[in-house]
Amino acid sequence: MPRVKRGVQHVKRRKAVMKRVKGYEGGRKKLIKLAQTAETKAGAHAYRDRKNKKRTTRRLWQVKINAAVRALGTSYSVFIGGLKKNNIEIDRKVLAQVAEHHPKVFKKIVEEAK
Repeated sequence: MPRVKRGVQHVKRRKAVMKRVKGYEGGRKKLIKLAQTAETKAGAHAYRDRKNKKRTTRRLWQVKINAAVRALGTSYSVFIGGLKKNNIEIDRKVLAQVAEHHPKVFKKIVEEAK
């Protein structure tokens, strides 16, 4: 079997890794072994934290809605239950924005939910 030399692919792969870890600190940006592990871990953390971002923003929306609803004399769970009962389909993101920026409109939504 003929010998296969892979110098081109080897250099290309290493250059790609080094390009992606540009800006990391210390050996993580200079040494290929450290750079490869750093890149793998960074990718894993990025994947995990994209999910966590959705989770934490939903919690923030719930806190904002709860604060606005309690100022109007009811609780979050009663408000959400009232929305479901009256078939008002507004998601929490929009409710939080309305509660924060348009309190008069939010007050009307709360009245409808009661």
